[in-house]
Amino acid sequence: MINFKPRTSSRDSAASQSCADPDSLICMSSLAKVYRTPAGSFPALKGIDLRIETGEFVAIVGKSGSGKTTLINMLTGIDRPTSGNIWVEGIDILAFNESNMSRWRGRNLGVVFQFFQLLPTLTLVENVTIPMDLCGTYPLRERRERALHLLDLVDIVDHADKLPSEISGGQQQRAAIARAMANDPPILAADEPTGNLDSRTAESIILLFMDLVERGKTILMVTHDRDLAARSTRIIRLSDGEIV
Repeated sequence: MINFKPRTSSRDSAASQSCADPDSLICMSSLAKVYRTPAGSFPALKGIDLRIETGEFVAIVGKSGSGKTTLINMLTGIDRPTSGNIWVEGIDILAFNESNMSRWRGRNLGVVFQFFQLLPTLTLVENVTIPMDLCGTYPLRERRERALHLLDLVDIVDHADKLPSEISGGQQQRAAIARAMANDPPILAADEPTGNLDSRTAESIILLFMDLVERGKTILMVTHDRDLAARSTRIIRLSDGEIV
């Protein structure tokens, strides 16, 4: 893991001390995000305080515009907060520049998107291998074997050499989950991972997530489906940028 000296400005020193807790896998403190629009300022997050422990399966629920995706984007580094702190395993990830954030994310955080985001011209096994190629986490000769193992874990190894267009949406999402686990990250962040799937396929993805949690992964899942959220170990409800 990349290590950086924590920020020590007067603005966030107290929050940093409260969040730099090795017993919490993820700690968000006073997290706020304000978007500037032609119509004025829009506060998407309003001082979120949240701790997540290793091995939790956390569902983040709320109406459209409640701040669910914004919260996930803060953790993954897709977006940056206006103020506040995010610590992961005692590391202040907001101290990273863009390059180091990308490197840290590649090794420590798997991201699963609603629309899969598989590269269409590469086979499934090649898609799963890419994160290993980018981060150099496994010897070159071992990467295909590991990718096949992960595709087997999500029950689509028989399709390893097919293109994404040759398999179903549910199978593409399984491949995307295998890709997210390529570098064996401790955390998976999933933004509406079942939103583009039928109910039966969505159920299979949730069962897969539950199995991954049993294997020691920590999962944060944004969802609008309360029935699926009920399968998690904890539900975080957002409304107008606040936890309710």
